Amino acid sequence: MKTTFAIVLASLLAVGAAGCLSAPFQPPSGMVSITKAPLSTEGNWEVGEKRGEASSTSVLGLYASGDCSIGAAARNGGLKKIGHVDYEYVNVIGIWQKATVIVYGE
Repeated sequence: MKTTFAIVLASLLAVGAAGCLSAPFQPPSGMVSITKAPLSTEGNWEVGEKRGEASSTSVLGLYASGDCSIGAAARNGGLKKIGHVDYEYVNVIGIWQKATVIVYGE
C-alpha cells in the first residue's frame, strides 16, 4: 500500500514539474503559486475602461480545457481596441493549474 501511494505521489509530482500548462514567467514557488504579470510590455500601456478575461484549466497535466487567447478575452469584455494585456497563473502542486489572460482597452 505504501509503495503504491509513493508511486502515485511521485507520478503526480513529475507531471506537475513537466509544466504541461505554464506561464511565460514563473518565479520560484512552493506548493501553491499565484503569479500576476504583464503578458506584453510593448506598446503604450493604455489600460482603458473595459476589461475582459479568458481562462484555461489543466488537471494533472492530463486534461486541459478552455480558451485563454487574447481574442477570447477581448470578446468576453466587449473590447474593440486592446491597450494592455496581463496574465494570471495559478498552480496547486501541479495537480490543478489555471491560466487567465486579462485584456484592457476600449
